[in-house]
This record gives sequence, C-alpha cells and structure tokens, in this order.
Amino acid sequence: MSSFDQLGLSPAMLANLTRMGFGSPTPVQVASIPPAVAGRDVIAMAKTGSGKTAAFGVGLIERLNIRHFAVQGLVLCPTRELADQVAKALRELARARDNVKILTLCGGVAIGPQIGSLSHGAHIVVGTPGRVQDHLRKGTLSLDKLLTVVLDEADRMLDMGFSESINDILAQTPAQKQTLLFSATWPNAIRTLSEAFQVDPVDVRVADTEPELDIEERFYEIQPGQQTDALAALLSEYQPASCIAFCTTKQQCDEIEAALNVRGFSALALHGDLDQRDRDAVLARFANQSCAVLLATDVAARGLDIKALPLVVNVEPARDPEIHTHRVGRTGRAGEKGVAVTFCTPSQGHRVSRLEAVAGKPLGWGDTPVLLATPDHPVQPARQTLCIAGGRKDKVRPGDVLGALTGDAGLAGTAVGKIDLFEFQCYVAVNRDVVRKALKRLEAGKIKGRKFRVRMV
Repeated sequence: MSSFDQLGLSPAMLANLTRMGFGSPTPVQVASIPPAVAGRDVIAMAKTGSGKTAAFGVGLIERLNIRHFAVQGLVLCPTRELADQVAKALRELARARDNVKILTLCGGVAIGPQIGSLSHGAHIVVGTPGRVQDHLRKGTLSLDKLLTVVLDEADRMLDMGFSESINDILAQTPAQKQTLLFSATWPNAIRTLSEAFQVDPVDVRVADTEPELDIEERFYEIQPGQQTDALAALLSEYQPASCIAFCTTKQQCDEIEAALNVRGFSALALHGDLDQRDRDAVLARFANQSCAVLLATDVAARGLDIKALPLVVNVEPARDPEIHTHRVGRTGRAGEKGVAVTFCTPSQGHRVSRLEAVAGKPLGWGDTPVLLATPDHPVQPARQTLCIAGGRKDKVRPGDVLGALTGDAGLAGTAVGKIDLFEFQCYVAVNRDVVRKALKRLEAGKIKGRKFRVRMV
C-alpha cells in the first residue's frame, strides 16, 4: 500500500500526516492502523524504528472524544526516555484534532506537579508502570473512562520486572476497552499477557526487512584496570563525533567518565542514579553533539534513539549474546559504516567464547600493545550547550530561541544546532567559537519579550 488515503483516516489526520512529512505507510502501519481505528485489539511484533508509534498513535487520536475531558488513552512504556519520545510523537499526531491534552507520568521527577496537571484533566496519559501505579494508588489518576490502553515495547517491560505492575494497572481498567500490544519479540510471557487481556486480537507480524548493517567488529584482550586507558586510546584513534561506551555498573560509568574528563575527553555518564533534570541534560548534550562520549549502563541506554553513531564500545563483554547484538546494532545504521569494539580481560574469555559460538565464525582480534601505545588526542566537540531557564510551561518554543540567537544575539543560523525543549527549561547547541558571545547576548536580551536565566552547561 503506497498511501495513507487507503487506511480509512479522517481528512484532518491525512492532512496532518502530510504536514509531518509522512510519505507511504510502513508495513506495521498498514497492518495495524485500520483495526486500531475500528476499535479492535491488536498484537504487533515490531522493532523500534518500524513506525510503531504512529501505528498505534493514529488510532488512539482518531478515536478520542475531545469534548469528553477524561483519560481515554493510556500508553505504558518501559523507560522515561521512550515515554518522552512517544508523548512528543503523539502531540504531533494530535495536531489533527483541537485541544488534545497529553500528559507524561514518569518516575525520577517530583509527583506534586504531575498531580496538579492531572487535576486539570487529560485525554491521553503516557507513562512508566511504576509512576502510573503511584497515581492510581493515590487516587489522582482515574481510568474509569479509558477507551484504549497501549503496551509499548511490552517484552522489554516484562524483562525489566514490570509484570506485576502491568497486571495491577490493567485490572483497574474497564472490561470494555481496546488493548494494543506492541513487542519486538514473542516470548511466552507476552502470549500469556495477550491471552489474559485481549479479545480476538488482530495478529500483526512484520518481516524484518532492515538492510544488513555495515559494522566492523573488533575485540581486544586487556588486563584488569586497563579499561580507561584502552578506551582513551580508541577514542584518540577513531576521533568519533559520537560514541556510546557500555559499562557494567553505575560506579564504572562514573569512574571512567571522571578519568576521561581529566585527560581532556568530553564524556558524560548515564545511569539510573541521575535525577530527571540531570538525565535530560546528559541526553540533550549527547544528542546535540556537544559531548562526544556517553558512558552508559544497558538499562539507562534503553530507548535512546541516536541516528548517527560511528563507534560503540563494550568496556566489558556483555553477559548475554542478545545484549551484545543489541549494543553493537546501534552503530552502522542509515547506510553509514560503524565500528564496534569489545574489551575483554582473561577471566571474561568465556563470555567472548559464547559470542563466537553464536556468530558461528572466528572473531576479529586487535593488537592490544599497538592500541595502548596510541597517545591521548582528545578532540573537543564542535558545539557547546546553553541552558535557558524557560520551557513549554513558559510558552517558549524552539522558534523563539532560534529567533533570539539569530536576531538579538546576531548568530548565523548555521551556528545554532539542536534545540531540546522541556517543561521548565530548554537546551540549545551553539558552535563553540561563538558560544560565549551567544551567552552574553541572551543574558542581556529577551526571549519572547521576557528575561530568562541562561547558563553554559
């Protein structure tokens, strides 16, 4: 099918999809949207990047009764990052209708403002299971009028231990509702969940037609304690604009981040101990390329959608071959060549042996002494991030920030990079050679006629 026109959508939704730049529907959208719009239950096997958010989001928006100001749609996601991405995509899709209110309910931030927002009502709630449960327990969230519940990346939610939470939440929803279940895999736990909560679901299976990733993979045997030296040497050799280095523990993330920064590399740690504001700052800086290296745990990196990632490093081998494949598969996308490097101490050899058995061919090993002899050569990112103490709640838009930088601050449009807008703050990447000029001008000037505090991140 080559057009959204054939999926039975409203003229307003079709016009909005065109405005958003949607061309032809993806296979999962073709198979999922018509039954979702018709109110049928759907179970779909689809990977991230297959267009699944629109596959459930279009039906979710189309079926809303806007005049009825109650929670009619609930989307459960495994992580805060994915919930934020989904909410952002749904807000874009909701521009086909008037005054659709979408709220995000995730942990890691104060619950008070969320309670305040809920008291004013919402049509759709996007959240993580734990925080949604919190609101149900407090009585601040009512699902009595729910029409549709979506379980996004359901397999990952079950892997992360959310099974009881999901069952508890679904038990508090109306018996007559639509359930849309999206999962990348089809384990027994997903089948059990579907059998318990879905009625005659439309079964959508999308063949994996992704092109073969172009990844050069290499392994280095190192001694315990050489991880930071090996990583610094690798960064000096490849000079990547962006690199994720996967660590086993939060402590390892923090220790390697500190050691790299002392040596002049631009590195940030991402793990579960960060509060939401710090997490937002880390992700914004990495995505806008004002930080080159992200030290991350597997759980913290879930939901990250970084398109161009030339280098992925396993500071230690993954315990499970499937996790290794998922890590490595983050590079070499969009037709670009990628490099994946794994460091391994002698005592971790059994993990690498398992990877070799799964691959069915010998692994490529690099020359460790040659690598470790590489002198440190850190290159600072081309951009630096400014944080403006105003966001969506202050009615600030990306265009306002860009206008202030290119107008009052006198910067060329090409000197301004990605602008990330959050509820109470905004992060903007600016070319390093003009960032201090931009900071001074923004401090002295106004955005949308108002003064906002601005700082270098």
